[in-house]
Amino acid sequence: FFLGVWHNFVLGVASFMVLFLLPAILFPFYYTGVGALVTEVAEDSPANGPRGLFVGDLVTNLQDCPVYNVEDWNSCLGDISEKSQVGYCVSAATLQQLSFPARVYRRLDGTVECCSNNSLTDICFSYSNKLDSHLYACLPARKVIEASKVCRTNMDCHKDFVPSFCVTPSLENQTRLIRVKHPPHIDMLYVGHPMHLQYTVSLSSFVPRQNFLSIDLPVVIETFCKYLISLSGALAVINAVPCFALDGQWILNSFLEATLSSLIVEKQNRELVGFLILLAGSALLAANVALGLWMVTAR
Repeated sequence: FFLGVWHNFVLGVASFMVLFLLPAILFPFYYTGVGALVTEVAEDSPANGPRGLFVGDLVTNLQDCPVYNVEDWNSCLGDISEKSQVGYCVSAATLQQLSFPARVYRRLDGTVECCSNNSLTDICFSYSNKLDSHLYACLPARKVIEASKVCRTNMDCHKDFVPSFCVTPSLENQTRLIRVKHPPHIDMLYVGHPMHLQYTVSLSSFVPRQNFLSIDLPVVIETFCKYLISLSGALAVINAVPCFALDGQWILNSFLEATLSSLIVEKQNRELVGFLILLAGSALLAANVALGLWMVTAR
């Protein structure tokens, strides 16, 4: 009676071991720990475009957060989404040279905009000095960010006695300006919600050692192993549940016969105990299925 459950369990464990040891198994053909390799970019992705990401690009940094694998990519995007927008150190001379007069107005969410809505290269930045803590300047984003150090306050920019300010993009709530490094290409500057990048860009931790090797093969193996773990593990658990018409029903009956024969002499009473346990197990399984269907349809 345990044969099906046992095979599902063994298959799930074997798949987990393959998934865990995959970097070592594929080491002769793929190397890891150098970045996240782009395997697919959705057509409607904000990362799609001439200055965006392309299949085969290797992402190494998100802002000042290093990316060595897909887990780092997801972790960095999560941190960027939860934390406030970082700023960039700009010298006072550069700030005066790049900025130009602009009308300042507030958006509906309370944030400030100081650039033309039609601008595709300029972003409104906010900064503070000793006299005023709410100054705004419309600056070309790429010129400000390139060769600039990431900062949180003006104190992070005090270096070599050169007057500098920490300028922070003044964007709508939940919107972030993210600098994505994927050498040797020019950095991608992304403006939007960080999770949109996570949902529309597919990546892999495995980088082919030779050009003829497929970049999708490790992803296919990973996905296949994850499905095997999920399906085999679920089948093992479900079949072991004491429920009518499943292996758990016969397992329970055999278990009760082996353990309760000396305590409950009457076979009819043992069958009644087994029936009550099967009824509870069946109700529990049905409730879980109903809850799962409700959660799927409610979304």
